[in-house]
Amino acid sequence: MTTVSLPDRVAVVRRGQVLTWATIAYNSLEAVLSIGAGLLAGSIALVGFGLDSLLELTSSLAGLWRLRMDAAPARRAHAERVALRAIGVCFLCLAAYILADASWTLVNREAPEESLLGIGIAIGSLIAMPLLARAKRRVAARLASRALTAEARQTEICTYLSAILLGGLLATALFGWWWADPLAGLVMVPLVAWEGVAAVRGRTVCADCCDPLDA
Repeated sequence: MTTVSLPDRVAVVRRGQVLTWATIAYNSLEAVLSIGAGLLAGSIALVGFGLDSLLELTSSLAGLWRLRMDAAPARRAHAERVALRAIGVCFLCLAAYILADASWTLVNREAPEESLLGIGIAIGSLIAMPLLARAKRRVAARLASRALTAEARQTEICTYLSAILLGGLLATALFGWWWADPLAGLVMVPLVAWEGVAAVRGRTVCADCCDPLDA
């Protein structure tokens, strides 16, 4: 087991807080732009992406609370459990929404309009999210935190969702394939639901790989 001095741990926590606040700021802007653009274009994938940003915002707030509780080991353990389950519930809520709304769109054949703003949002997220996710995963590993690992994982999933979203929007804009957009939304569901179940059960994809720094 690796140990770390208290000042070093405090520095890691502060870095985690800065990264989490950066994620909150980005996701707030992303949510407003995505939902607005999605409603204007009638794009379920784009609206779903915006709602994902809101849910990721909620997860980031849970992660921020977990970081604030890090100084006291007893409170840290409780915060770890609560934050991890809260993040898992966010995943499951997102999966349920996308499944219902995308299915409705396919059944009713509601064709979205092309959205250049949506395409720009997806490209921006493809650039920003991997950088934030990588940095936050390092913080989670150093603190041996399953909750922070899950929160970083949700940021990483945002990268995948950005790629799926971009594919659906481009298919609509270039080829007029109206069904590509809701299908892009449905592709998100298994991945998001899997992560949600894992988090609610108290596990994350990479939690066992964390390098613990304390007992």
